[in-house]
Amino acid sequence: MSGLKLSALDADDLDVISAAVQDALVAVRDCAYFKDEKRFVLLLNRFRWEADPTVDAAYSRTHSALVFNEVTAVRHHDIPLEQPDRMLELLAVAQENDRSVTLRFAAGRAIRLEIRRLACHLGDVGEPWATPWRPAHPVE
Repeated sequence: MSGLKLSALDADDLDVISAAVQDALVAVRDCAYFKDEKRFVLLLNRFRWEADPTVDAAYSRTHSALVFNEVTAVRHHDIPLEQPDRMLELLAVAQENDRSVTLRFAAGRAIRLEIRRLACHLGDVGEPWATPWRPAHPVE
């Protein structure tokens, strides 16, 4: 089975990736900045919003890698770095301006990436698995 593979070079592309990773789960330890490589990587447990619920299992997840290149600095807001096993729920990824991208998590947490230019890639790794739960959000 071939998984999802997407690239973002502008804000519109990043909106597509944001939709694909909405409600992904990531452990704090699986968020890494490789300063010498100017790369920030998240290893995700991604809900497959694009999957056809009439085929196979109604809902499924897969492991994915979300990679940002050309990263010059990383800023955290309320990310519990001292708790590497803590799971975060990724809600959205947005390009704030030409020089920054913000990853927004549940509970008001965020990671801001300072970038030279937008160069982002999302790729699924491994086979998807069934899950009985579909993420839900309260309607305001």
